[in-house]
Amino acid sequence: MQKINKFLRKNQTASMGIGAMIVFIAMVLVAGISASVFIQVANQLQMQALFTGEETIDEVATGVAVMDVSGNVTVAANGIELLTITIKGRAGSGDIDLNELVIELADNETKAILIYDSNNYIGTPPSDVFDAINDSSLSATEFGVIVLEDADGSCQDTTPIINKGDYVMLTIDTSDVFSPGIDERTDIWGNVIPEIGSWGIISFRTPASYTDTVIDLM
Repeated sequence: MQKINKFLRKNQTASMGIGAMIVFIAMVLVAGISASVFIQVANQLQMQALFTGEETIDEVATGVAVMDVSGNVTVAANGIELLTITIKGRAGSGDIDLNELVIELADNETKAILIYDSNNYIGTPPSDVFDAINDSSLSATEFGVIVLEDADGSCQDTTPIINKGDYVMLTIDTSDVFSPGIDERTDIWGNVIPEIGSWGIISFRTPASYTDTVIDLM
């Protein structure tokens, strides 16, 4: 009888040891799974933070600066019939794709949205800018491009990319946009909107009378 009791006590101790080992292994497995989940989430958060940081840098650094706005009065009775907007990238800006650029222009009666037309691309400054625009085929929803400065040749007709040091003129036929043209004492406002980054602002009031053919508006 004593031998049987001793055997039972030893067997019970072994069972308790196996149970403790099972619990320990389970705890290790749970801890491992939890650590794996934490590491995965941390990696995802890190990747998201990097992606968000890059987007934020692009949004803050990239943008369009409007340098000049000029108009051309070809027939005084019709007002300003042609418009040029000279732009460049802001300091520290990344590449700006003019294919994705949008121009908003508005007066008290009309708001127009214009997109780039590669058929109205001029790779080098012409002898007379407004004559060149007048000979173009711009419609009320399109703008053209005249390249003023492009050292690396990045701004081409089908791939009009401007980067550091580049200057271009955006050309608009305002006789189509604001038919027959922009009158005297008219407020015009709008934006030059790149795909990424800050907008260029357009805001001017036309003179009380048109005494010159070429008018500096902004």
